Amino acid sequence: QVRLEESGGGLVHPGGSLRLSCATSGLIFSRYDMAWYRQAPGKKRELVVSITTVARNTYAGRFTISRDNAKNAVYLQMNNLQPEDTAVYYCAASLRGFKELPELWGQGTQVTVSS
Repeated sequence: QVRLEESGGGLVHPGGSLRLSCATSGLIFSRYDMAWYRQAPGKKRELVVSITTVARNTYAGRFTISRDNAKNAVYLQMNNLQPEDTAVYYCAASLRGFKELPELWGQGTQVTVSS
């Protein structure tokens, strides 16, 4: 059974940082491109940042995605968080990149940025 399980969400003050983790099982992790998406209330789910099978880190402004193929895990480091970053963050895996919706999803973890 394929599983993607996010952790590390929570409440943080503006300007703070969080590191999300996504543990995977039941798939050949090293073959999958990985990504983090987010969905804020009333908004569509959007791609935050993705990483290919061979990269270790990919940067997108205040966000950095990294992967550890030995641990079958992917991470999202988020810095200088702002209230508009409040959303449910989802880990996703795809064999075909992220121009289309990925095949595999986690259940999501809530990130709330508030003073």
